Amino acid sequence: MQILTFSEYQAQSERLAAVLDRDCHIIECHHFPDGESLVRLPTDLAEHVVICRSLNQPNDKLIELLLTAETARELGAKRLTLVAPYLCYMRQDIANRPGEAVSQKIIGRLLAELFDDVITVDPHLHRIQRLSEAIPLENAITLTAAADIGVFLRQQFVSAVLLGPDTESKQWVSAIAEQTGFDYAVAHKQRLGDKNVVVTLPEYDFCGRPVVLVDDVLSTGRTLIQAAVLLQKAGASEVYAAVTHPLFCGDAETALYQAGIKQVWSCDSVTHKTACIYLAQRLAQALLNLQ
Repeated sequence: MQILTFSEYQAQSERLAAVLDRDCHIIECHHFPDGESLVRLPTDLAEHVVICRSLNQPNDKLIELLLTAETARELGAKRLTLVAPYLCYMRQDIANRPGEAVSQKIIGRLLAELFDDVITVDPHLHRIQRLSEAIPLENAITLTAAADIGVFLRQQFVSAVLLGPDTESKQWVSAIAEQTGFDYAVAHKQRLGDKNVVVTLPEYDFCGRPVVLVDDVLSTGRTLIQAAVLLQKAGASEVYAAVTHPLFCGDAETALYQAGIKQVWSCDSVTHKTACIYLAQRLAQALLNLQ
């Protein structure tokens, strides 16, 4: 097993390689003035090559994965495994209006054509139960960071309330609550636009309690911001956030702290200064379990 990665995901890949006792090699990537990419792989490849790259800001990355996978096959790789802790284009699973591209199926088929295995963490799936429904592979593997987040939160608090900001977050917040033994509740969210949401807190006494907002993806942060403001009005002593994927689009980070969130903790699925929950052990075990 040989591990290849790109520069923006180097630190995480080196942690993974260390767990597996393997070397980690960087795929060289050059961008021409017109935006085209040139990738250069090591020429001496193992039969099983693991390519590590999280797919936030995905458009250029997908093209570079295409170039990388095809080149790896030409250089003799017999098996290609993609480790993409954050998996892009999963939200659009139906055409809401005539003529819309169903990106989940299109990108899923592309990845299935390029790779023999795909390993990801907490993908944002709505209407499907298994990742293989989006990526038609026998080894389309979904991991969850719930246990890792739970262990981290137990190190921060003796007791806290976990709050999922919408019904979709219930699967993660309930799993972390089971791991920690903390109470949990789930809010209701109505989305009116990319940055326009209305959050309603559940019936729960938050007064005097530290509350940790739990979600899979932090993008614009507007949902967590509204929830944080409401929690402070409801008397929460402190408000924190713990997320799997720290995308932090636009002014999200500044706005979150301005809204009164004391600290944001995230997994290292995406490179960000809040990323302090490492996924290397979980990803390594998934690689070792491959058949």
